Formats: sequence, structure tokens, C-alpha cells
Amino acid sequence: MFRPVELFIGLRYTRARRRTHFVSFITFTSMIGIALGVAALITVISVMNGFERELRERILGMISHAEIHGERGEIDDWRDVVERAQGHPRVLGAAPFIDGEVMVTRGGNVSGTVLRGVDPQLEPEVSQVLDKIVAGEGKLEPGEYGIVLGSALARELRAQVGDRITVITPEARVSVAGVTPRMRRFTVTGIFEVGMHEYDRTLSLAHLEDVARIKQMGDKAGGIRLKLDDMMAAPWLAQDVAHALPGYYRVIDWTRQHANFFRAVQTEKTVMFVILALIVAVAAFNIVSTLVMVVRDKQADIAILRTLGLSPRSVMAVFIVQGAIIGVVGTALGVAGGVALALNVENIVPAVESLLNFEFLPADVYYISDLPSELRGADVGRITALAAVLSLLATIYPAWRAARTEPAEALRYE
Repeated sequence: MFRPVELFIGLRYTRARRRTHFVSFITFTSMIGIALGVAALITVISVMNGFERELRERILGMISHAEIHGERGEIDDWRDVVERAQGHPRVLGAAPFIDGEVMVTRGGNVSGTVLRGVDPQLEPEVSQVLDKIVAGEGKLEPGEYGIVLGSALARELRAQVGDRITVITPEARVSVAGVTPRMRRFTVTGIFEVGMHEYDRTLSLAHLEDVARIKQMGDKAGGIRLKLDDMMAAPWLAQDVAHALPGYYRVIDWTRQHANFFRAVQTEKTVMFVILALIVAVAAFNIVSTLVMVVRDKQADIAILRTLGLSPRSVMAVFIVQGAIIGVVGTALGVAGGVALALNVENIVPAVESLLNFEFLPADVYYISDLPSELRGADVGRITALAAVLSLLATIYPAWRAARTEPAEALRYE
């Protein structure tokens, strides 16, 4: 027998011996329960991290990290502002834009859209929209009045590359015929698809000069879009860039534009963590029933150990060791399984879909048709600590009951 004796006895009780096969089976199921709970928690949280990352990248691929607007909503010398912004060491790209709500028509089809005027040379520095062209070349030349439509908007208008559509702006034009809306014919030069209905359905792009002309803005821009080297630092970096510019400018960053959306995603992650943590808690507290059965089965052994001089504290330590072993082994198996699933879920899901001939996330229904996964060490550490702590807490009551065993009472009928 090696020391400490509590560890030796605890290890012996964990293994099956003679009449304790059923107790050891319960011990095994407790380990498996903890392992399944931990693995499920790690996998689900990793998948939710992947969805959050995918959504954030798609949204930021359209809206940029921050926007700078003039005091009155327009920027007169936007080229100078772009040059100064690009000179900031933390700015990766800057591009002018003009946004305006318009109505587009083709034949009998009518729809509203946000017409965004962009500089095709500078726009790729701040967004990915021109890299998402799925039809046509998407060329935007000043004076040519070309337009690039979102895929859902193009379907709504039944428009294809080369078709002519009419853009109607809310600004009125006064003539001898009265007050009439300003209209202009555009040619569809491309169709983009970013995978988010909010943009594929409501956004269209044209050259900055063409949009400025139909909105009668002259050589002005509606604002400057920025791409920063750290999007998480956008709130204060954008302010720093604006302070370095001459004059007064308003700043809007991505955390303010979509604050409610990302807060909702974070809340959902927290709720899912709590719900799945309850599975781990239930599995961990199965240790209570396991150890209670062990204590009842080992009444005579406990009494003999007490008569041989083992203290109540040592008896308590024996069963804490046994419960801790169940928790540690189950947690280790769960972490290994959860990490393996989280790292390979993008390959496992297509294999299961092929085997069952069923698509979990159809591409025609969901804009994210695969299961992205992002495993974070902090999440694994938090889940591991949670499972270990719950397992240890579950051992306290049975171990305390074992320590209160009276040798004379336990051996009276043996």
C-alpha cells in the first residue's frame, strides 16, 4: 500500500470488485454523462463562435469598420480627407461614398433600394462587395451610368446584366410641367451576392460621380468609409482619425450601427452556455447518487478502517478522491471529444448529410449553409473548470455522510 492511504483506497473503490459491479457501472455512466455534457458544450459554443464570426465578417464586408461624415452631412474636399485618413498608421483603407434611398423600376417591376455611390478604385480597400460579383464584370465608369445590383434585388426586378433600369430619386425637379421626380436610366453591369438578405435585397452600387450628379451634389461625398487594423478598437480609433482632420466631423463605427444585433448574438451565446451547463451539472450530480451507493455498500469497510485508526477526515478524503477521479476522467474525455468535434464539425456535417441524404441547412433557405466553427481556448478552459468544480462539489455530501459512520452501528449486523 502506498501513501497517501486516502488516494490508494479511493482508487481501489473506483474499480469493480466482486459484488460492486453494479456500482462500478453507475460510476462508468456518470463519467460518460460528464464527458457527453462537456463535449456538447464545447462543440455548440464553438459553432456559435463560428456563426458570430461569419456574420461579423459578412456585415463588416459591407459596412466597413467606421464612417466619417461632415458637420452638415456632406464632405466638400473629400479627396483631402481620404488622403489624410490614409496617412494614419492604423488605417488600412479609406474610400468616399454617397448613400441615398431611391426607387428602381424595370418594366412593371418596382422596388426600393439604397443606391450607394462608390469609387471603384478605392472601394475594395474598405469592403468586399465588388469581390462578390456573381454575374457580369461590375464595371463602374463615370458618366456611363452603370449599376451593380444585389442578387435578391435583381430577382425582384427580373433584371439581368445588360438590362436597362430606371432610378427615381426622391429629390424633386421643378419645370414648366410642374414638380416631377428626378429620374435616370442605368445599365446593369453586374450582380453581387454577399449571402445576407439585408444587403442582397436592398443595396445597389453605382459610380460616385454618377450618384452625385443625379443627387445634384456636385463634387461632394456623403462620407468616408474606413478600414482599420483592429476592428475591435474602431470606437476610439475612428475618433482619433477624425480629430486629426481639420474641421468638425461626425464618426459612426460598426459597434453603433449593429450594436443590438451583436448584443443579441452574445446574449444567445450566454443563454446556450447556461442551458448546456445544466447538462454538465446533471451529469456531475449523478456522482452524488453513485457515491451514496458506494458509501452504503462500503459501510463495513468504513467501520473497519475507523477501528484501525483512520480519522473521519481521512474517510471523507477517500470518497472525495473517488468522486474527483470520476469527474476528472469524465471531463478529460469530454474535452478531448469536444475539441475533436469542434475542429472537424465542418467535415463531419457534410458526411452525415450525405449518409442520411438530408441537408441540415439548405442553401435556398439559409444564407449560411454550412456549420462554421471557431474553437477558443478561453471557452475550453472555462468549460473544463466548470465541470471540475461541479464534480468536486458533488462529492462533498456523500463523503460527509461516510465520515459520520459509527463503527459499532455499522458492524452490529455483520
